[in-house]
Amino acid sequence: MLYHKVYRAANENPKWVTFIHGAGGSSSIWYKQIKYFMQYFNVLVIDLRGHGKSPKGNGTHNYTFKEITKEVVEVLDHLDIKKTHMVGISLGTIIIREIAEHCPEKVDKLVLGGAILNFNLQGKILMKLGDWLKSVLPYMLLYKLFAFVILPRKNHKEARVLFVNEAKKLAQKEFVRWYKLTASVNKVLKFHRDVPVAHPTLYLMGSEDYMFLEPIKQVIKDQKNAILQIVQDCGHVVNVEQPVVFNQMVLAYLKD
Repeated sequence: MLYHKVYRAANENPKWVTFIHGAGGSSSIWYKQIKYFMQYFNVLVIDLRGHGKSPKGNGTHNYTFKEITKEVVEVLDHLDIKKTHMVGISLGTIIIREIAEHCPEKVDKLVLGGAILNFNLQGKILMKLGDWLKSVLPYMLLYKLFAFVILPRKNHKEARVLFVNEAKKLAQKEFVRWYKLTASVNKVLKFHRDVPVAHPTLYLMGSEDYMFLEPIKQVIKDQKNAILQIVQDCGHVVNVEQPVVFNQMVLAYLKD
């Protein structure tokens, strides 16, 4: 089972909020959220397969979005969590959207931070480059390149360094296994763009998230259950770069 940790609300609030990190990260990226949200909710953080303290996969494991989301749901069932708000960042937003599609009864509201619905030209070139080099270059060199391209500015440095340090816990084989998910990501993202989200959803994007913000602006026009809020002077990893604003916006949405 995936590594997970529960933080119980002091007031024994029955409501839950579950946090899902992005590629190369771990549940530790939510360190600026845990103490804040456990004042109001029971908090669950999870390390995805091969990340943080979760066990790595092997030749018998399928690296598909279906299997990855199934592992997250197994944790919810293990803890007897009937329904939870879900907050994700980057790749984590794809996973919680998949959970909402396949296990809708488990999900209350969604918060998609640094959400991914499509890739701009730079993103498509980066993904193709990574596909060519993933088995040739040391994965950390490739990951540092990704981190710098996605988080290029000086004020993105904290998030960039955090994710690079967390990615060091991965192994080369594990990185390659996860990267193979990119072969199916376009099909999954097309579905997410074409089929409006059924649950109340907050897209929370940084104004400087040049790779992923514009596709969200286009899709949001056709999603009646979703709203977009933009955090100024902020890049892709909004919960790390602007934690106070992120926490306040998310809490206001979840308690509304």
